[in-house]
Amino acid sequence: MLNMRRREFITLLGGAAAWPLAASAQQPAKPVIGVLGGHTRAQWQPFIAAFHQGLKETGYFDGENVSTEYRWAEGDYDRLPALAADLVRHKVAVIAAIGGVNSALAAKAATSQIPIVFLTGRDPVELGFIESFNHPGGNLTGVSLLNDELQAKRLELLRELVPNAATFAFLINPNNRNHQSHARTLETVAHGGGQQLIVVRVASDGDFEPAFSTLARAGVQGLVVAPDPFLDSQRETLVRLAMNHAVPAIFQWREFVQAGGLISYGTSLAEAHRQVGMYSGRILRGAKPADLPVVQPAKFELLVNLKAAKMLGLTVPTSILLRADEMIE
Repeated sequence: MLNMRRREFITLLGGAAAWPLAASAQQPAKPVIGVLGGHTRAQWQPFIAAFHQGLKETGYFDGENVSTEYRWAEGDYDRLPALAADLVRHKVAVIAAIGGVNSALAAKAATSQIPIVFLTGRDPVELGFIESFNHPGGNLTGVSLLNDELQAKRLELLRELVPNAATFAFLINPNNRNHQSHARTLETVAHGGGQQLIVVRVASDGDFEPAFSTLARAGVQGLVVAPDPFLDSQRETLVRLAMNHAVPAIFQWREFVQAGGLISYGTSLAEAHRQVGMYSGRILRGAKPADLPVVQPAKFELLVNLKAAKMLGLTVPTSILLRADEMIE
C-alpha cells in the first residue's frame, strides 16, 4: 500500500512538472512583421523607432509579443522583388513596405494574401494599389504623402527665396518609379512661371559630384530635391554639395535642414512611419487592410535654416519667415 501511494505521488508530481511545458507548447507563436526598406537600417534608424512607437500604441512590443524581420535594399531598388519574396517565404503576418513606391510595388507583386501597409508618395489609386482612399478593398493600405502635389509648393517657395532666378534644377533618382511624374509636375509649374527647369539624375554614390558640376555649368540658381529613399539616405552629401556649390536647395524633410540644409517643406517622415506601425498593429489585432482608409497628411512643416541662408548670401523674405514652423539660427 505504501509503495502504491508512493508511485501515485511520483506520477502526480511528474504530471505537475509537465504542466508548464504543455502550457508553453500551446502558446501561439509571436506574429512576425516583415519590413521592406529601400535604404539601410543605420540610415533609417530614427524612422524605425517611430515605426515601433506606432506598434506600441496598438499594444505590440518588438521582441515580446511581436517579432520583426527586416529586408533592406541599400539603395539598389532592383533587389526589392527578391527581398519581398523572401519575406513571403518566411510567412510574415504583415509586410510594412516603407521604401516608397518601389517597395510597395515589390510587395504587391510578391503576394495577394499577406496584408501590406505601404508608405508612398504617389496616388495609390492611380498606382492600382487600392480602389479608393476610404475603402482600399484589397490586401493593401497605408500612408500616402501627396508628393506630386507638394512639388509645386516647393518650387513656389524657392521662387520667393530667389525671385530673380531664371533657371531651376530638379534632382531625381531615375530608379524611382515616381521620377517621371514628379518631373512632369515641376516642369509644368516652372514653364508656367517663365523659368527653365533642368532635370538632373542621380542613381548611385558616384553620381553626386558630376551632377552638381552640371548644375554649376548650367548656371542653376535654385534646386528642388525629389523625395526618394536613396536621396533621403544621402542627406549629408546633398547638403554639403549644395552649400559648397552655393546652390539654394529645398528639400521635403526637416532632417535635411537639421543637417545644415537651407529650407524644407513637407509632412513629417517620422509621423508617417508611426502611422505605418499603428496600421501594422491594428492588422495584427484583426483589422482588414480593405477596411482601413489610407492615411493622408494633415499637417505640413516649413523649416528655414537662417545660418545656411546667410552663408549663401540670401535674405529670407518676411513672407516665408512668418509662415515658418521652425527657424534654425
